[in-house]
Amino acid sequence: MTTAKISYDDVEVGTEVPMREFRVDRADLVRYAGASGDFNPIHWNEKFAKEVGLPDVIAHGAYTMAQAARVVTEWAGDPGALVEYGVRFTRPVVVPNDDKGALIEIGAKVTAKLDDEARTVRLDIMATSAGQKVLGRARAVVRLA
Repeated sequence: MTTAKISYDDVEVGTEVPMREFRVDRADLVRYAGASGDFNPIHWNEKFAKEVGLPDVIAHGAYTMAQAARVVTEWAGDPGALVEYGVRFTRPVVVPNDDKGALIEIGAKVTAKLDDEARTVRLDIMATSAGQKVLGRARAVVRLA
């Protein structure tokens, strides 16, 4: 059973999950590649990324997706509260080779109270980088306390 800290009774449609910012740099991409086993050169080789039509090296889509899930689960207070989760990748997160990397901004909003008995809510997630939406149809269903 979930140990979410947010109470279903205290949440209304329109409740906003505070916006969070995540920096990602080339070193993060190398670490993520090692952890995930995804060594596609578009995530670490600038020359290759540009040869295949990308503006530069890009973050792993699953990395961006994981950061969005992190925003939701930290808000709920329990990763086990996440019942359903899905996204569509709309634009890549371009990670320049500098000391700043890329900034990903992620927030969410409760868009429906789905089931009073199961105490579930749906959240729509907003994720942007460089002023552009990077995740589309990003939605999570969370079981609250």
